[in-house]
Amino acid sequence: MTYQVFDTTLRDGGQREGISYSVADKLAVARLLDEFGVGFIEGGWPGAMPKDTEFFRRARTELDLRHAVLVAFGATRKAGVDVAADPQVQALLDAETPVVCVVAKSDIRHVERALRTTGEENLAMVRDTVAHLVANGRRAFVDCEHFFDGFRFDPAYASSVVTAAIEAGAERVVMCDTNGGMLPSMVTAAIHAVVERTGVPADRLGIHCQNDTSCAVANTVAAVEAGVRHFQCTANGYGERPGNADLFAVVSNLQLKLGLKVLPDGCLEKATRVSTALAEIANIAPDTHQAYVGAAAFAHKAGLHASAIKVDPLLYNHVDPAVVGNDMRILVTEMAGRASIELKSRELGLDLAGHPDTLTEVTRRVKDLEAGGWSFEAADASFELLVRDALPGAALARPFALESYRVQVEHREDGAVVSEATVKVRVRGERVIATAEGNGPVNALDEALRTALSKHYPELENFELADYKVRILEGSHGTNAITRVLVETSDGGRDWTTVGVHENVVEASWKALTDALTYGLARATARA
Repeated sequence: MTYQVFDTTLRDGGQREGISYSVADKLAVARLLDEFGVGFIEGGWPGAMPKDTEFFRRARTELDLRHAVLVAFGATRKAGVDVAADPQVQALLDAETPVVCVVAKSDIRHVERALRTTGEENLAMVRDTVAHLVANGRRAFVDCEHFFDGFRFDPAYASSVVTAAIEAGAERVVMCDTNGGMLPSMVTAAIHAVVERTGVPADRLGIHCQNDTSCAVANTVAAVEAGVRHFQCTANGYGERPGNADLFAVVSNLQLKLGLKVLPDGCLEKATRVSTALAEIANIAPDTHQAYVGAAAFAHKAGLHASAIKVDPLLYNHVDPAVVGNDMRILVTEMAGRASIELKSRELGLDLAGHPDTLTEVTRRVKDLEAGGWSFEAADASFELLVRDALPGAALARPFALESYRVQVEHREDGAVVSEATVKVRVRGERVIATAEGNGPVNALDEALRTALSKHYPELENFELADYKVRILEGSHGTNAITRVLVETSDGGRDWTTVGVHENVVEASWKALTDALTYGLARATARA
């Protein structure tokens, strides 16, 4: 049984607040979606959007799609206009896509109030447009806008739109939950009722769900279970308001939970990578808690979980993370027990199973530090250094020894604020003093330390401070509160995060910075 995975990231997904795809972005998104194995990629609205017209023109020569076909989106002919004379219908043909999807009104209230025409004329608009597209060699899909709301208000009229589209030659008629207000039981009941009223089999119907009730994925799955074979989604659930049904969650649920083959072989395991790549193109931070593909989707925190995972990972994972290209992670927190510490250490390449005393000591140390405000949950590099310091023969050589550092901030008469830091360190037997200015005390301290070490460690030139986060710890207040600093560092190929905690934000930053350099230099030396 064939399923049609219809992606509308480039059209409906682009309506999300904050997303603005360039033509080059749209081409890149289309390539990734095709790699993931979707069957249809709705590229936009040619004729109405100049950028979309340009996309379809360039796609003809620049896209070599393996799995998907491009779809042009538009509307039915205008009321009272001959279909062959409607310029927007002609623009759909000019896009030269094998498939065209047109939106039609299916709620009589929208027909009369928004289109300001009659119900019969709206049906004629649907028939004429679909027949014209089919006569010109196009596969035609019809999106019935506001279908579920319209069906509840006037089931006879909404059903007549479905019948008109099918009779005119539409391959699929898509029921759209445009307002996103449906629940799974409502979707199922509506589908059964439509099939009974129209005689149109469920496999000729499609589903398009918005997420205003947080049920878009559930509603889509419910529609497929009710017999629908065409479902429309967007990558990462991008879309207007709360978004659309998330492509990765829908196909994973259908394929892994219901055993339905909806993607070509070898495609589902690309889900996590493609999801992240699409988020980068959209310039939106990946949702770490997104089902299946999020960084936290298979992350375990409680010690009880880790104890079970140590026996069998599937005891606390609903699927093997590898089937969607993701990884299991063990989070090290104050909730961690021995099993969590052991599994996390193994994940980092350190085996504590044969060192029970070290495992006990590291577990105690983590709990004590976490109680004092430290957090290793997002600071794998600092955790690895802690374990290595405790594990016999595994400690990393510290690249320098601190004698002292000093930071001063000067607010000048002209309003300029300048930070200056001086560090005194011993590096490979040499005493080095270095001074540097920065746009803040932490930046100045970072620059001074790099200056002091650069002669002995030229690889520092590749290190870049990628992110810096400061948080006032819960339960501490005012300017003397305890602060936690997370520093993310990159060498151009990999990122790592370190943590520091202290009453003084500069000292907390120093701890995180020195861990970052120690970890990074050790990795650089190991690769050399």
